[in-house]
Amino acid sequence: MSSSSSNVLVDPAPAPATSRALPNGLAAFLVFFSSGAVLVLETVSLRLVGPYVGVTLQVTSSVIGIALAAIAYGAWTGGWLADRRDPRPLLAPALVLAGIASAVTLPVVRYAGEVLRGGAASAILLLVAAAVFVPAALLSAVTPLVVKLQLADLRRTGQVVGRLSSIGTLGGISATLVTGFVLVAALPSTVILIALAALLGVTGLALGVYLRRQEGAGRGGSGRTKAALAVLGLVGAGLSAVAPNPCDVETAYHCARVAVDPSRDSGRVLYLNSAQHSYVDLADPTHLEYAYTQWIGAAADVAAPKDRRLDALHLGGGGFTMPRYLSATRPGSHNLVFEIDGGLVELDRRELGVRPGPELRAVVGDARMLVAGEPADSRDFVVGDAFGHLVVPWHLATREMAAEVRRVLRPGGLYVQNVIDYPPGRFIRSEVATVAAEFRHVALVAPANAIAGEVGSNFLIVASDAPLPLDALNQRLDTLDSVPDLLAGDALAAFADGALVLTDDYAPVDQLLATA
Repeated sequence: MSSSSSNVLVDPAPAPATSRALPNGLAAFLVFFSSGAVLVLETVSLRLVGPYVGVTLQVTSSVIGIALAAIAYGAWTGGWLADRRDPRPLLAPALVLAGIASAVTLPVVRYAGEVLRGGAASAILLLVAAAVFVPAALLSAVTPLVVKLQLADLRRTGQVVGRLSSIGTLGGISATLVTGFVLVAALPSTVILIALAALLGVTGLALGVYLRRQEGAGRGGSGRTKAALAVLGLVGAGLSAVAPNPCDVETAYHCARVAVDPSRDSGRVLYLNSAQHSYVDLADPTHLEYAYTQWIGAAADVAAPKDRRLDALHLGGGGFTMPRYLSATRPGSHNLVFEIDGGLVELDRRELGVRPGPELRAVVGDARMLVAGEPADSRDFVVGDAFGHLVVPWHLATREMAAEVRRVLRPGGLYVQNVIDYPPGRFIRSEVATVAAEFRHVALVAPANAIAGEVGSNFLIVASDAPLPLDALNQRLDTLDSVPDLLAGDALAAFADGALVLTDDYAPVDQLLATA
């Protein structure tokens, strides 16, 4: 009787490892650290590009998309290399190169940003790619290299891959929370990025020393390679030190700076990210430089006599131009300002002469959350002038928000809302329809060519539950150097005919603002 091995059960032999596995703790640290560093880069890159291309849904989507592309290509490349080379000598160079790329990112973005300023899709994608792609791709290659080293036994493949994948995810979550809640609030983006670059470089060098000691002296890289990496790091650090910085102050939400108006010694211009945001005359609070502030001033002037105090609520502070105007023209008025950016309030105090007191109170927080806590029938005048870059935040543009404003207004009170839109004017039509869904009487102030859809502009929506003083407002607007149009009644209804009413459930503000 012949024997056969076909019926003999044999345990599978362990797969041969291409190189000795790393200690579990070190492997977990490398995956956690590299994955977390990617998310730090992603969060900080949004702030790096904001001063040049703004902080819009398109910019945020580009940052997320480019970061995911970098993760995908980095992981793919790392896996490909891990199957063809011993992963151990590749780990330290990946971290060092990621540190150098992170350091070089800062000057690259700041020099390129000056060229690519604007909101064009191509400019946004190029600048975001310059900010995040290379270092994120290098860091994303670390995980597959580590996984390959730890797969010494095919019977534990799922366990090893699952554990390291979960550790990488936890690293990304931790980095996102720490960066968003702590680092961005405490440190400028420059400091965060340079510190990350240094930490990556030091970690890579320390790992290289450790692995060489484990493997013996023969694994060291060539002197030329080390020298080249050192030169690259020094060049990156040097360029970072001399790269143009568009910010005087970097707050939790904005790259902010205050510039002196060369034609007016007491004039100050507040820039937030890449846009002029406010103009303040330190010597004359009644001076309103921008057209839309003149329209708001005109609305306030006809809402009540100049000698009558007003209880005003301002949704968005900016440079505090309108609170200063109301206090100057109506002594005794009380201005309550909701401003989400506490760092901006501090800058206004230092540079723009904002002095909280009996007539002015600034509360730091989201206007949508804060207005819900205001008592009903408590304000005569509400000013909506909050922007994320040049876009009204969607949750401040909905019917539910308008209902909250109407609740806070006293009978006969006035709501004015500043909106920016561009041809073909879909957003302003929707916002007029949205406000009109809550207020019985609505009017629109804007240049004639903007209403005709020929140019982009500020628009001012004026609303109340009582009939609006349209004749008085027209007369007041006629005194301005550049006289805008005033739409109301049937003309305004025709302007907004068929427009989408925005709600908390559906408010595609960024899409309505798209010009293409």
